[in-house]
Amino acid sequence: VRAQGDTYQVVADVSQFEPSDIVVTTSNCHVAIQAEKVAEDGTVCDTFTHKCQLPEDTDPLSVSCTLTETGTLVITARRR
Repeated sequence: VRAQGDTYQVVADVSQFEPSDIVVTTSNCHVAIQAEKVAEDGTVCDTFTHKCQLPEDTDPLSVSCTLTETGTLVITARRR
């Protein structure tokens, strides 16, 4: 987690996954990123998991995420 002005950002490289493979959840100022790539035969061939706690002065209702064209997931939250 890094602070930039009045926001916090979490950045993750998920370029090896399709957007539909990526799930981002928030709960109690925690952010969880989970991604899973499934092969054509149904086996899981790649996974990514990352969890982090946002600082206490984060507005939990302001959390948003963006996936760039290069596969970088940017999660942003405003500071109170």
